[in-house]
Amino acid sequence: MTDEQVLITQAQRGDPEAFRELVERSKINVYRLAYDLTGNHHDAEDLSQEVFVKAYRGLPNFRGNAKWSTWLYRITTNACIDHRRSQSRTTMEYKDDLGDDETTSEHNHRHSVLNPDRSVEAGMIQENIERALSRLAPQERSVFVLRHYHDLPLKEIAETMKIAEGTVKSYLFRALQRLQRELAFYKKDLGLEEQ
Repeated sequence: MTDEQVLITQAQRGDPEAFRELVERSKINVYRLAYDLTGNHHDAEDLSQEVFVKAYRGLPNFRGNAKWSTWLYRITTNACIDHRRSQSRTTMEYKDDLGDDETTSEHNHRHSVLNPDRSVEAGMIQENIERALSRLAPQERSVFVLRHYHDLPLKEIAETMKIAEGTVKSYLFRALQRLQRELAFYKKDLGLEEQ
């Protein structure tokens, strides 16, 4: 039995310190995934807390069929998809019009400190990538982020999202096609367009 399995067993028996240790070990990865799926620092923080509340409540039902990280990724992905759906139903998307998203500002500030000559260009590229990602269907974005930002193998993505591996491949293919269309103007700018 691994150290993680021991902690899970102890947490399932009601040991708050064991659960706290599991949270400490996982919180950065959960936050990063939530941030990659939402593109927003505040939403990622809120959703990370929600994920661990759901994990605590669901801990008695955790059987260990999947890895702890896979189980948390599933909860995180579902929470982010639900959040995105509820946002799109209740609010209008102003990000495209304003282009003044707080996370983009944070990103631009970091780049301007490191390399002021490229900060504007890097910021614009990142904005365009984030905008293109935000236009993907929630499942497509989730599969793309899990594969390309978190390097999960297709099988683990399928386990995380509780879908068939073939469905993962289909979502990934559609996401890549859509992103290529959305970002096609970079090919023109770089002279890579087919003649």
